[in-house]
Amino acid sequence: MQGAPTPSAADFAPPHPLQFEGSRLARWVLQCLGWRVTFEGLPAAQGVLIAYPHTSNWDFVLAMLAKWSIGVPVRFWGKDSLFRIPLFGRWLRWVGGVPVRRDLAGGVTRQAREIFAQRKASGTYFWLGLAPEGTRSAQPGWRSGFYQTAVAAQVPLGLVTLDFGRRVVDATCFIRLSGDPALDMPRIAQHYQGVVGKIAANAAPIQLLDAAPTRSDTADT
Repeated sequence: MQGAPTPSAADFAPPHPLQFEGSRLARWVLQCLGWRVTFEGLPAAQGVLIAYPHTSNWDFVLAMLAKWSIGVPVRFWGKDSLFRIPLFGRWLRWVGGVPVRRDLAGGVTRQAREIFAQRKASGTYFWLGLAPEGTRSAQPGWRSGFYQTAVAAQVPLGLVTLDFGRRVVDATCFIRLSGDPALDMPRIAQHYQGVVGKIAANAAPIQLLDAAPTRSDTADT
């Protein structure tokens, strides 16, 4: 029997100011599959959501159903070449995909920072959803792109659990990153303690693979 995950101390107390009207059909489908979603709104107009663990292709299906069930417009990255495929590219945009070019200087993280800067300056909504491992196969840790993006943009980080042990998608915990991974990563690991992926052996240890710059490092770049 799987134990319940240990909750971490959230920095944003509910109820959150941004509430949404979700799809009854999506909630019904999830209920038929034996799943439930817990959600109390978003704490700000811009932010980053990470969903963990990402261990199988079913995670995307589950995440999309959860997204539709609570009505949250979450965007995600996709290779720009995929968006040029007829029909498929239009479908990717419809479900929330944003094309990015991996060959540009600064990579995807710099493009993310520029988008967040534009959205914050105009006061418009933008939440980005990411799988911190970057792939469903077993990895020795997490990529730091999500961390760099949230720190540079100075936006909340939402910790979403895909818990196949309890059959729950939880999106209620939002934290502020300090800019010091040595302080922040243990908090994140605590939140995900006890969460079980569909293929448990593929769940990556909650540690950054590459060094994430501190807030002072990103302030002038």
